[in-house]
Amino acid sequence: MFTFVGVLVVLGAMLLFASVKVLPEYQRAVVLTVGRYTGTKGPGLVLLIPVVQRMIRVDLRITVMDVPPQDVISRDNVSVRVNAVVYSASCNRQSVLQVVNFLQATSQLAQTRLRSVLGQHELDEILSQRESINRTLQTILDEATDPWGIKVANVEIKDVDLNETMVRAIARQAEAERERRAKVIHAEGEMQAAEKLRDAAAMLSQQPQALQLRYLQTMADMSSNGKSSIIVFSAAAGSYQAAAGRVSVEVGVIRRPGQGGGERF
Repeated sequence: MFTFVGVLVVLGAMLLFASVKVLPEYQRAVVLTVGRYTGTKGPGLVLLIPVVQRMIRVDLRITVMDVPPQDVISRDNVSVRVNAVVYSASCNRQSVLQVVNFLQATSQLAQTRLRSVLGQHELDEILSQRESINRTLQTILDEATDPWGIKVANVEIKDVDLNETMVRAIARQAEAERERRAKVIHAEGEMQAAEKLRDAAAMLSQQPQALQLRYLQTMADMSSNGKSSIIVFSAAAGSYQAAAGRVSVEVGVIRRPGQGGGERF
């Protein structure tokens, strides 16, 4: 008699243990009664009818999936190797009822979409427009996994690997671009200098005395360097001196005092 009662007590304890479940805040229970979906429960204490009902736990936290490196051919026929990371989470019961393994399904879908999207961009765009490509991938994956009850929060391209030949080609392209910019900047500087000289010549042509002062200032600067200098004046020197009523000078030698001969014109 006591043995039979003890068996009943043990069976009752086992059934009670099987019927009482505790779920944390980040989990929900999809309850199936005789194989049919009858509701979602949790978090906290969940009571089930033993044998008749069973539950499947669904984690609502964001799951990080690492997309394996994929060989991609860009739109300009450049072979690159790209990997990415996907942040997703289950948001309702469809992740259990509509797909067998939603994590694996999302990972496989991310791989195919990654190759498809990157194949529509050129290499320069893949390297410089990652933010835009990430948003495009996130939108495409989110729309594709929405019927499964999966929310794709973010997609990030991690690494873009190039072969050595392509790396050297990009380096040569960057060097050529820097040289082009340097030449353009130098040409712009020459143009600005020419414009300033044109303006200065127009101003000096209005006052011949100003041109004479400029010549004298240049001679004074050359005589202060401590070396003998030979100055050959152009026809402009004769014209401004004639205008000033002085004798035209063709060649002059300037020496500093103390070097013998002083200054002679």
